[in-house]
Amino acid sequence: MLLKVSRVWIYLLLQFLIAVSLCHLKNVPAGSQHSFKNGLFNFYHSLILADGKETTIHLLKDIPKRYYFILREDRAPIPFTVTVTPCDVPIEWSILVHKTSTNFLGKTAHGNYDTQDISKFQKIPNSVSTIFNYKGNSVETYVGVPSFSAIYLIEFLSTERDTHITVYLTSDITSGHLYPELPMDPRIDVVGVGHTIVTLAWKHSPSVLQHKENIQYCLLLNEKHNYKSLCAAETAIRSSGIKLPPTLALSLSPDLLDPQQVMILSKQELSVINKLNNGQVRQICMGTMNHHTVTNLSPSTQYYFDIFVVNLLTNASAAYTGTFARTLEEPDPKVTELKDGKIIHLTLDKKTWKFYNLQYQARHKRVQFTFQSCSGQISVQITRNHKIVASENFAGLKLFSLKGKLMDTYLVQVRSVEQSNTSVKVQVSSHFYKPLFSDLPDSLKIKSFSKLRTCNSVTIAWLGTQEQSKYCVYKKRIEEDQVWTEVRSTDRCSGPESRNKYEEVLCKYFYDRNLQRAVTTETIKGLDAGTHYLFDVYLFGPSGIPVKYHSRVVKTRKKC
Repeated sequence: MLLKVSRVWIYLLLQFLIAVSLCHLKNVPAGSQHSFKNGLFNFYHSLILADGKETTIHLLKDIPKRYYFILREDRAPIPFTVTVTPCDVPIEWSILVHKTSTNFLGKTAHGNYDTQDISKFQKIPNSVSTIFNYKGNSVETYVGVPSFSAIYLIEFLSTERDTHITVYLTSDITSGHLYPELPMDPRIDVVGVGHTIVTLAWKHSPSVLQHKENIQYCLLLNEKHNYKSLCAAETAIRSSGIKLPPTLALSLSPDLLDPQQVMILSKQELSVINKLNNGQVRQICMGTMNHHTVTNLSPSTQYYFDIFVVNLLTNASAAYTGTFARTLEEPDPKVTELKDGKIIHLTLDKKTWKFYNLQYQARHKRVQFTFQSCSGQISVQITRNHKIVASENFAGLKLFSLKGKLMDTYLVQVRSVEQSNTSVKVQVSSHFYKPLFSDLPDSLKIKSFSKLRTCNSVTIAWLGTQEQSKYCVYKKRIEEDQVWTEVRSTDRCSGPESRNKYEEVLCKYFYDRNLQRAVTTETIKGLDAGTHYLFDVYLFGPSGIPVKYHSRVVKTRKKC
């Protein structure tokens, strides 16, 4: 009958093992290499591997690390498991077993061993056997049938560099699972691919069906390779110099994010983007849904996708078999030919690029592009024969005068950089003597004079040009809580035709050959006290197309 093991027995056995090692070390010649691989156990530098708990182990390059465990004898013969998760480079690990007699273990339990027993323990190499060994970076699990009169030892070795791993030993696989279970078919299916999206689906984990409130799926995608475990992904991101939150799976606080991280939370979906030098690693946790469409991808790019099922209580995870997909090539952009002198009006989406192609004949070597942003800021890039000749972000009016060669081809890229749609007017012309807009003043700002404000009048000023031009002033009464909205939503491309007739204050002509004196002022009377007014000035050049100054809000005095 097998002898039952107690905590006292384990403590006494540890004392015995240390005594064995110390006694043995005294007889080992200096410089000799002595290890269990030669059939002898050396427990002097070994540690106990905890049962039922995940252990993180740090390994130094080329230095083995050993742990041992002993299975209890007062239980039914239930298989035990050892799961090892490499978190970086491939490692080597082996499980060895030393079988001894129940009688010998009984002596150790009662402290009835002597030097002769120790000598016998050291000189029985045939009782040591390797029952499992593995080399690689995959998550590997060994399932074994326990031998109660035996001591198990596990050795870990990293030959590439310093690294860390996690190890989970359980002597009772019926007590529950630390790691979520994977389905019989753990593959990820790519069910749809577009230019900027990929749709994935996978079979449910049995753990999700049993413990829905404590389990969730997390998706990781990047442009380099698949990851075989969640800790391997964490290690890769940390090695780039980014400080990770405590876990990828649990709810993340913005305070924990590194400046190189972006967190997106919408519809119960948590997404963290790590901006690495060589691309982005994106993590998305989507609860218990077993399908997901990844958006905002780049066209014609290969992405690697990994799904992890995560136990929120233990933070342990299991990895599905990773997959990859290449997004479709972006279709050739629609090219609109810009005709000389013709104005086109575009509505831009913040995610859309518009391309324009303009070709000149031999008699046109110089060309001028004119852009008028109607609302918000836009980005413009002009290339000539595939070389960038102008690139700028701006709001309002902008002119680019370029000189090239005959038969040059210009390509214009325009997009919105605002969070909402905007519009822009574009014109290209080789006729510099017929400009779309007259010479513009140095500034399109309207100035108001605080000291000249009264309860029923305000005084404003604006810059003019050296050409005789027409200027029209409009006013609009607004409420205090409308100020920001009115200024923000102003359409700079619209002219006075979009205004109510009663908003018109006056129209006047003026110019000055000396730009230093090309300034005009106007006092608008008949206003209400303590009221906000929005003032606009329109400049009409030779082409008749108005240029709108930046709107100005002025409040009359409440008391005079």
